[in-house]
Amino acid sequence: MATRRLSATAAAVLTCLLAVAGVVLAVLTGDAGAAAAFAIGAAFGLPSVVLGMLVAVRRPDSAVGLLLVLVGATTVWLTVSDLSALALARRPGLAVSSWYAALSQGDWMFLYVPAALLMLVFPDGRLPGRRWRWAVAGLLVVPTLFTLIAAVDPGPFRQPLESIPRPLRLSEPYVPVLGAVALFLLPVFLGLLTASAAAVVVRYRRATDEVRRAQLKWFALGAAFLPLTLLLCWAGYLLLGGPELAVVGLAATALAIPVATTIAVLRHDLYDIDRAISTAVSYGLVTTVLLGFYTAASFVAGLGAGRTSPAVAAAATAVCAAALSPLRSRLQRRVDGRFYPARQAALTAIEGLRVRTHAGQDRPEQLEQALREALRDPLLRVGYRLPGASGLVDAAGAALDPGEAYVAPVRLGGHDIGAIVRGGTGSRELLREVASACALLVEVVRLRIEVSRALDEAEASRTRLLHAGYEERRRLERDLHDGAQQRLVSLGMAIRLAQRHLADGTVDVDDLLDRSVRQLASAVAELRQIAHGLRPSSLDDGLGNALAVLAGRAPVPVRLEAAVDDLPEDVAMTAYYVVSEAMTNAVKHAGQAAIAVRVHRVAGRVTVRIGDDGPGGATLRPGAGLAGLADRVEAAGGTLRLTSPAGGGTVVEAVLPCAW
Repeated sequence: MATRRLSATAAAVLTCLLAVAGVVLAVLTGDAGAAAAFAIGAAFGLPSVVLGMLVAVRRPDSAVGLLLVLVGATTVWLTVSDLSALALARRPGLAVSSWYAALSQGDWMFLYVPAALLMLVFPDGRLPGRRWRWAVAGLLVVPTLFTLIAAVDPGPFRQPLESIPRPLRLSEPYVPVLGAVALFLLPVFLGLLTASAAAVVVRYRRATDEVRRAQLKWFALGAAFLPLTLLLCWAGYLLLGGPELAVVGLAATALAIPVATTIAVLRHDLYDIDRAISTAVSYGLVTTVLLGFYTAASFVAGLGAGRTSPAVAAAATAVCAAALSPLRSRLQRRVDGRFYPARQAALTAIEGLRVRTHAGQDRPEQLEQALREALRDPLLRVGYRLPGASGLVDAAGAALDPGEAYVAPVRLGGHDIGAIVRGGTGSRELLREVASACALLVEVVRLRIEVSRALDEAEASRTRLLHAGYEERRRLERDLHDGAQQRLVSLGMAIRLAQRHLADGTVDVDDLLDRSVRQLASAVAELRQIAHGLRPSSLDDGLGNALAVLAGRAPVPVRLEAAVDDLPEDVAMTAYYVVSEAMTNAVKHAGQAAIAVRVHRVAGRVTVRIGDDGPGGATLRPGAGLAGLADRVEAAGGTLRLTSPAGGGTVVEAVLPCAW
C-alpha cells in the first residue's frame, strides 16, 4: 500500500516538475502558439494528477490512483516534449538533440498506455484474470519496440526537428523489414487498446453486486465523452468550417474521465448513474439526428443553389427539431428501458396501477407491492402522513417507523402527504422521481385512510355517547330515586297520616305544615340541581353570563374573554360544557395555576380556548372527562384539540360550527 502511494506521489511530483520545465521552455522559446499548446495540455493533464493523488491517498491498496496520476503525467509530458523539440531545433549541434529527436518519433503511443492499463485494472486495481497479463505485457512492449524502430528509421524527423541528423542509421536491407514490423505493431496496439476496453465490459458482465456495477457505469460515463468530442468536431466542421469545437470536447473528456473515475472509487452513490447515462444517451442521439439532418439539409441546399446556404439548413434543422420534440419522450422511454430499467419499470408500474384503479380492477393501496416488484426491493415501504399527525402510517393505518433508511417525501400542492422509504436498493434521485410520480395515488390512499379512521372514530364516538347517555339516565334515576322522590313520598305519607288524625286533634298541624314546606323546598332544590346538570339556567341570559357565573365560582383566578351571546342553543350549551370540564380538570390537576378562557366567533365558527400554566402532560384517555368532551364536540360537528407538553401548561381548544 505504502509503495503505491509513494509511487503516485513521485509521479505527481515529477509531473509538477515537468510543468515547471514547460513554463521555463515556453518563456525561452518565445513561441506564443507553442506556449498556448503547452497551457492547454497542462490544463488537460493536471486535473487527472490531482484526482489521482486523492484516490491514492484514500485507496492506497489500489493501483487506480497511480495510473490516474500517470494518465495526466503523460499528457503533460507530451506537451513539454513538443516545447523541448522546439527548443532543441534551434540548437541542432547539441549531442542530446539527435538522440532526443530519435526517441521522440514514436513516443505518442505511451500517451495511451496508462489509460489502457487503467481500464484493465479498474475498479479494484487487479486484472480480471491471469490471461489478461499478456495485455499488460503487450501495452509495455509494443510502444517500446515501436519507439525504437521509429528511432532508427532513415527518414527525416518530424517538424521542427527535420534538420537534425539521425544518430543511428540502419543498413539498407533491414529498413523494409523494420518498416513492416512497425506497420504490424500499429494494428497490434489497436487490438491491445480494444482488449483493454473489452476488460471493462467483461468485468461488468461478471459483476454481481450493485457497487461494482455502479463503479463500472461511472467509468463508462466518463469515457462516453469521447463520442462527444467527435460530435463537437462534426458540428465544428458544419458551423465553423474547422475542428475548433473538438478542443471543447477534449477538455471535457480530460476532465470527465478522472472525475468519473474518482467518483466511482470514492463515492459511487453520489448520483444516480443509471439516470445520468440514460440522459446522456438520449441527448446524444437527439444531437446526432439533428447534426445529420443539418448535414443533409446543407448538402441538398448546396445542390439546389449551387452553394451552401446556412440559413436554409438552419431553418430545416429547426423544423426537424420541432418534429422530433414529440418523439423525444418515446425515445427517452426506449433508452430508459435499456440503460435505466429501474426507472422505466417503476413509472410503468405506477401508471398501470393508476389505470387499473380507475377501472376498478385494483386498489390504490397496492402501490407498495407494485413498487417493490418494479424496483426489486422487498423492503421498500410507502408511508402516508395524516393531518395533525407527526409520523407516518402504512396503508392499513398502522404506525410506520422508517428508522435510518432514506426517506423520499411525497408532496402535493406544497404539502407533505407521504414518503417512499428505501429498503435495500434504489438511488435517492430515482426514489424522489418515483415519489413525484405516485403523488396522486398516495393522496387517494391517504384520504381513504383518513375517511376510514373518521368513520371508525365516529362509530366509536357514537357508541361512547350511547353508553354515556345510558349512564346519565341511570344517574338521574338514582338521584331522583334517592333524593327528591324519597322526599316527596315521605311528604305524601306524612300528609296522609295527618289527614287521618286531623279529627281527633292528635296532630300538630302547624308543625306538620312547617316540616312539609321544608321538605318541598329541599326537593325543589334537588330538582333544580339535577336540571342544572342537564342545562344550566344561567344560559337563559346568554353564554357570556353563564361563563361569568362559572368563572366566579372557580377557586382560582380566571381571566375571561367572551362576547358571544347570540349563539344557537346547542352551540352555547356545548361551549359551556367545554369550558366547565376544562376548568374542572385545570383546578384538579394544575393546582393554583391561573386559567385563561377565551371564546370568539369568526366566519361561522366559534372557537373556545381554555389554557392554564400548570405542569401539563394531559392526554385524551378513553373514559376520562376530556375524552367524553371530545365526543360531545364531535357530535356537534366540531373538533377538539389538546396541547399539553410536559412542563408547558395545557391548552384545550374546541372549534364549533355556527350557522347563524
